[in-house]
Amino acid sequence: MKSRGPYRRHSTRFKLQLCQDIRSGVIGRRDAQHTYNVSANLIQLWLTQFDRGELNDEEAEASVIAEYEARIAALERKVGQLTMELDLAKKTPRQPTAGDSDRSFIVTGSRPVPSDGGVK
Repeated sequence: MKSRGPYRRHSTRFKLQLCQDIRSGVIGRRDAQHTYNVSANLIQLWLTQFDRGELNDEEAEASVIAEYEARIAALERKVGQLTMELDLAKKTPRQPTAGDSDRSFIVTGSRPVPSDGGVK
C-alpha cells in the first residue's frame, strides 16, 4: 500500500466541483480517485454531503472568506511584531561602527613609557 503523504485539506469549492462532475458524468468515481489521489470513502462522504445540499456555493464562499480572514489576522500579527522591533531599534542607542564618518578612538590603560632600549 502506498503512502498518500501528509494530511491535506480540500476546499469546499473543489469538493463541490468534483461532486458536480461526478453526478453529471463528466468523470467517474474511480477516475476522480486516481486523478486527484483521493480515497473512495472520502469521495463517497463528499457525494453524500452534496446530495444533502451541505456543499453549496455559499459554504464555499464562507470557506474562502474564513481563509482570507485567517491570512489577514496572521499578517496583522506580523505587522505588529515588525512595528515593535522597529520601535525598539529606534529607541536603542546606536553603537558607532568602523564605517562611521566620525573617527573614534578607544583608549584604555596608562600611556606607554618610552624605554631607552638599552642604549646609552
